Amino acid sequence: MLYMPVMTFPFVKMHGCGNDFVIFDARTRAAGIAPVRAAALADRHTGIGCDQLIVIETADSADAFMRIYNPDGSEAGACGNATRCVADILLRESGRSGVTIRTIAGDLPAIRRPDGLIQVDMGVPGLDWTDIPLVRPMDTLRLDLPGEPAAASMGNPHATFFVADLDGEPIGTLGPLRERDPLFPQRANIGFAQVIDPGTIRLKVWERGAGLTLACGSGACASLVNAHRRGLTHRRARVIVDGGTLEIEWRDDGHVLMAGPVATVFSGVVA
Repeated sequence: MLYMPVMTFPFVKMHGCGNDFVIFDARTRAAGIAPVRAAALADRHTGIGCDQLIVIETADSADAFMRIYNPDGSEAGACGNATRCVADILLRESGRSGVTIRTIAGDLPAIRRPDGLIQVDMGVPGLDWTDIPLVRPMDTLRLDLPGEPAAASMGNPHATFFVADLDGEPIGTLGPLRERDPLFPQRANIGFAQVIDPGTIRLKVWERGAGLTLACGSGACASLVNAHRRGLTHRRARVIVDGGTLEIEWRDDGHVLMAGPVATVFSGVVA
């Protein structure tokens, strides 16, 4: 009997505050990940399972390019926790103090802080209705939707609903409904934020193309930006998610910094 050799490709599974990723390093060998393949690998029952599938590629004038696939196979422009995981790989590999990761939404500088947390400069949030984007001109501080969420782009669209009791919100119902609201032509990540005090936010995010996750880095950034715009928080706050805590700062120069822990879960190979 003739046995055909099976080609394999290595991967590593990582997470940031429970937001988990399957990461392929394609800098020296093409991974050949198409959207349908990404969706299959992300499936938690028949694949490896993850919130997003990440492919690290080469990039001119940056340390690497990070391609991001949602579990439905769609491509995302930004993912803060995945950026921190990829930064951890590149920082350990290079031994340097900082790296720059390119995404389709822009370049993201990252460092390892003295306390061991990985910090990423997520850039300047987009606050105009065209940045989100929305289908028509509107004040992004209070959208014309039930609950009047605030909207911001962190390289991907976010709408933040401020609620009095996070645990009492029907996120499983409202999340997918608002994600696909006609107001968002590219769909949106839907955040539900409870402001505990000016320095603390509790957050759950229904992610576009992924559903409810244990953490959403760009969503945490958007929640702080939108909360400060509403006068609810300082420019710096802890954002508590189901998987841990992220530190977010919206600097005076407009850039948003996000810091938090990362962890490697396991590595393996796929056919």
